[in-house]
Amino acid sequence: MLKKILFLLFGFFVVISGQASAQNDSPPEDRLPGLKIGTAAPDFSLKDLKGNIVKLSDYKGKKVMLNFWATWCPPCKAEMPAMEKFHGEVGEDVVILAVNIDTRYNVKGYVDKMGVSFPILLDEKDQVNNDYQILTIPTTFFIDKKGIVRHKYLSAMPIEIMREYTRDL
Repeated sequence: MLKKILFLLFGFFVVISGQASAQNDSPPEDRLPGLKIGTAAPDFSLKDLKGNIVKLSDYKGKKVMLNFWATWCPPCKAEMPAMEKFHGEVGEDVVILAVNIDTRYNVKGYVDKMGVSFPILLDEKDQVNNDYQILTIPTTFFIDKKGIVRHKYLSAMPIEIMREYTRDL
């Protein structure tokens, strides 16, 4: 009888611990630095280049590609043309928000020179940079229509990844 009880307790322990580890297992990309996949994207209010306030929550119900970058970052510069091309392809289906994390430089001049037409937001107080735990740039989060982070990508991103990750949202 004692063996049966111990066996049942052992089985119960295995099932419970298996469920706990399944809940804590993260997709491989979730081991990357920054806000974790599956979490709600923190809302924010930032000014765009025209001085308008833009809130992430204004885009609830839409797919959002949230990119963090700086003018002095070569990989950021390398991915901008692909982001602009992607912006032209997706139109209203996907919102691209590019958050500049170092506003000391001439962001507007840089954006004009690059021919960027998607919204550029200025994180003047590092509020969003800190909320999203940005350690490297460029970093891009893909947020679904419910406001949940579903993918993230660190480094310059090819347009194929933009297409794939937004298709999955």
